[in-house]
Amino acid sequence: MKSLRIFGPNDARVVTDAPIPSLKKPTDVLVKVIAVALNPTDWKHIRFGAAPATVGCDFSGIVMEVGSGVTEHKKGDRIFGSVHGSNHLWPENGAFAEYLVANIVMKIPKGKSFEEAATAGVALNTVGQGLYQEMELPWPESKEAEAALKEGAEKGKILIWGGSSAMGAMGIQFAKLSGFEVITTASKSNFDYVKSLGADAVFDSRSPTTGTEIRAYTNDKLYYAWDTLGEHGAPQGCAEALASSPPASHPFRYGTIMAFPGQAPPRQDVKYSMSLAYTATGENIMTMGFQFPAIPSHYEFAVKWAKVAEKLYGEGKLQTHRLDVREGGIDKILEGLGDMREGKVSGKKIVYRVAEP
Repeated sequence: MKSLRIFGPNDARVVTDAPIPSLKKPTDVLVKVIAVALNPTDWKHIRFGAAPATVGCDFSGIVMEVGSGVTEHKKGDRIFGSVHGSNHLWPENGAFAEYLVANIVMKIPKGKSFEEAATAGVALNTVGQGLYQEMELPWPESKEAEAALKEGAEKGKILIWGGSSAMGAMGIQFAKLSGFEVITTASKSNFDYVKSLGADAVFDSRSPTTGTEIRAYTNDKLYYAWDTLGEHGAPQGCAEALASSPPASHPFRYGTIMAFPGQAPPRQDVKYSMSLAYTATGENIMTMGFQFPAIPSHYEFAVKWAKVAEKLYGEGKLQTHRLDVREGGIDKILEGLGDMREGKVSGKKIVYRVAEP
């Protein structure tokens, strides 16, 4: 089959003779890939050069085969999700290919395109792990969330740094469904976009005073910050935005999705969490030279979370990221990754159609 493979640092090439991956576990499904979406992790793994590996995480497609333990999906289903791409512990498997194997997938709602659905897998998984498994926000439609959504109810505040990123855009929507007042950051050109997703207040992500401005806006009572960037001043900005001292009887949390093992939190007085969506596979993983053992509880959470996310998406309560659909399929993916690496993409998700249904 055709796929985009890593051969070394900054060396990724399209091949036409890659083997089709095989089912490994009873919960696996074999997917014919129809559309894929690009993430920063894709070009970063190519730069690092974890070879051999197949690039790509976000996908949508059609189920071709199911494992013996799969009961909710069948051959022919239109599905979407994410896999651990660029994983040289399983070099045959990745999204930027004609076929892949996944162990958590969701059905594409009627009326939604393969291109739109392809943008959602990594974002849904990351939001679930970051905001709900690690930071323990009340789940959407829970009693606590419903109480906070009532007119006149006091709402908690959360900062989502990087609101126009794919993760930030999805995080804004989920935080609103959980009853929070959402403060976010973005470039000025994306202010209207993040407000359309439900953000209550937006600050300029490029201003050096944004952190202190947010602290003033929240009257020094911001107790949750979720950093979707992890760089370009975001950790420091979150540290400056959070309340100046821990509350006496309230969670005080800073979470990030872009840290590495051993990286220090921006403040020592907050409960720090780092989520890595790859661990949702429940398998041993290797990323950027770091190896992580399988965490079965992360897989169990992800399975439960996928059902919630699938339901909300199917009910029209979630918007996927804005699309930048490009032509050329797998052969042109490196061009899109180059645009991302050079900072030419903002507030949109690059998508390629790989095949026809």
